[in-house]
Amino acid sequence: MHLLYSGSEIGDSYINKYTRINEAIRASALRVIDQNGNQLGVISKQEALQAARDAELDLVEISPDADPPVAKIIDWGKFNYQRTKQLQKNKRHAKISELKQMRFGLKISDHDIAVKLKKVNSFLSDGDKVRLSVIYRGRELAHKELGHKLMDKLIANLGENIVQDQQPQFAGRQLSTVVRSTNAKAKKS
Repeated sequence: MHLLYSGSEIGDSYINKYTRINEAIRASALRVIDQNGNQLGVISKQEALQAARDAELDLVEISPDADPPVAKIIDWGKFNYQRTKQLQKNKRHAKISELKQMRFGLKISDHDIAVKLKKVNSFLSDGDKVRLSVIYRGRELAHKELGHKLMDKLIANLGENIVQDQQPQFAGRQLSTVVRSTNAKAKKS
């Protein structure tokens, strides 16, 4: 019989830090579910432990925040293995949104803008966020309004299906904003 398991080995997605097992359960009264899924009702911790010993299984606290806490009579090793596999599966299928970046100079031609915006659209259709940056070189800093005009032109050319997560901000020698698509597909594996 096991005493205590630390959930930190599984990952941050595990809700509770610890799963209490057998004697480590603190509550004096528990709502108990047996190995077949039948409710035994609200019984004392000692009665629940005895029922688990009789079945040669473990008493695992499933829902510690409930009133009274819910415990289940199960094989801890099998339960832990299945939970770990489920968490790994959920992690595998979780969509990871990346932040891509596309940089533009003030002296960029219309054709080059079209080529870069085509790539930005492919990033957006994949479900990624994109940081658009206008880079200032040398004396271009004296004409910050040109960068704002270019940024407005870029956003207008991207279409109506985008949302700006961040308004254009000037930092250092660049003006940048973050955009995302409103109708992005699920990210391809």
